[in-house]
Formats: sequence, structure tokens, C-alpha cells
Amino acid sequence: MKLLAGNSNAPLAGAIADYLEIPLTSASVRRFADEEIFVEINENVRGEDVFVIQSTGYPTNDNLMELLICIDALKRASAKRITAVIPYFGYARQDRKPGPRTPISAKLVANLITVAGADRVLSVDLHAGQIQGFFDIPTDNLYAAPVMSADIQARFAGRNLMVVSPDVGGVVRARALAKRLDNAPLAIVDKRRERPGESEVMNIIGEVAGRFCILVDDIVDSAGTLCNAAAALREAGAEDVVAYVSHGVLSGGAVARVEGSMLSELVITDSIRPPEAVSGASHIRLLTIAPLLAEAIRRIADESSVSSLFD
Repeated sequence: MKLLAGNSNAPLAGAIADYLEIPLTSASVRRFADEEIFVEINENVRGEDVFVIQSTGYPTNDNLMELLICIDALKRASAKRITAVIPYFGYARQDRKPGPRTPISAKLVANLITVAGADRVLSVDLHAGQIQGFFDIPTDNLYAAPVMSADIQARFAGRNLMVVSPDVGGVVRARALAKRLDNAPLAIVDKRRERPGESEVMNIIGEVAGRFCILVDDIVDSAGTLCNAAAALREAGAEDVVAYVSHGVLSGGAVARVEGSMLSELVITDSIRPPEAVSGASHIRLLTIAPLLAEAIRRIADESSVSSLFD
């Protein structure tokens, strides 16, 4: 097999290649003067099983076009099978019509990837599991929960743990993590979102007093929801609050918001290359999912079970 990396997250692609002990395929991914993207594969890939590693985080549209053009270049170079490895799937939050005359952009992006020539998709913690059904090709949705639970057990063993979902929609995700933490108790933050990017905490469902609370979510963007939830948990008597999130989008003033919040720590994975502000943040820590993705890639190439990674 061969690994091809776009420009979206070179450190993660390099870590995956190191784990698999396979060099990244030589390729030129550059832009013309008018910002058009140009891709040239500098190695023979005819008949090869190729994995294209490219997150579609900020700048989302540029990274998505890079992915599509890489897939097209590989298809025209007669690659046997092309797997799009998308650690963070952009547009995933647009998975339904929230109102009249609005798009379902996640489905549109799935169609673009399929039509470009991908034979398979590999992603991590899709915002909604049903997005797998938007693709007409095999799609594997990995979970960061095993990586998170191992880190939690290593750092917070012996604490009075309680897993908390920051909203009702994330209960399934929180319950899965709680199960891995020896069936830790579960609490839910009931919130009302008045408009996109703003949330108001309404209620805490569960007894959090004296507990070491672990907020778990799939995406942290503006960080308003997490920071409001942390404040509500501390007001309800929580001993401490940390957050584990799969995808650290952290747009705008999110990093400063986290630094000034009641969160003791925010742990994000390297599914997206973190913004520059994260390097100077004292309350944000990076957790790598390179071994998880590398093992999944190995198993897909070997035609063995991917789901057994989570047993």
C-alpha cells in the first residue's frame, strides 16, 4: 500500500507513516498564482492500494478541494483502490435540514468524494453516525473513545469520576466512554441554543456534587457550550471539570475562552492541526490518534476486521 498526504495535517500524516514504517508517497500539492490547486504524484501508483490522508478542517474549502484533486490524480494514475482517510470530516454538522430552503451539505460533500473516485472512506467520530449512509461506498467511522479512556485511566485513576454529556444529543457518545471507564455514572447538561454559536445552560441532570467531571464531545468550535457547561457543573458542586473532545476546531477566540473558563483542562486529538494559539495555551493538551488511524489503515489493507479495534 501507499500513503499520500495533503497539506491539511502533515504532522499527523507523518506520525501515521512512522507507525506503519512506510514512507509517504512523493507528491507535489501546490497552488498557481490565482490559488488554483495543482497535484502531481511523483511515484508510480498503478495497481496500488492508496490511502489519502487529509482532514477537511480550516480552511475547509481549500482542504476539501485538495482531497478531491488528489483522489482524481490517483484515479487517473490507475491506482487499484483509493481510500480517503478524513480524520475530521468538515460540513458534518450540516447533516439535516434545520429549516426551509437550507442544504444538507454533508450529503453534497459525500457525493463529491464518491464522484471524485474514492473507493472507501475512513473517518473519526463523525458528528452523526448516519453520515456513513450519505456515502454510496464503504465507510468506516472510528472512535477516539479508546484513546481517551486510556488517557483518563492513566491520569485520573482513583478519582470519583463522572462522565458528562454537554447536551442531550451527545448522550450515546458519553455513555460509550462511561462504559469504558468501568461504568462510571453519567450526567447530562440540558441546554437551549438560541442561535448558532451561542448556548445557554439550563439544567444539570444527575448528581455531580463532589464528582470529578469529564465532559466529552465530538467537536469544540467556539467553546461556548463547553465553558458554560463547566461553569454550571462547578456551581452544582463538581470537584473539578476537564473536557475530552475529538476535534479541536477552536475558531475565533475559543482558545482564550477556554483559558479563562472553569475548565481545568481541555484535551483534543490531533485529527485537525491545532491553531497557533494552542501552542501557548496552558489548559489545552493534544492527544494523538495516529496509532488508531494507522491500525485501521493496516487492517483495511490486509482485509481484516476494523471493528475489532474497539472490542
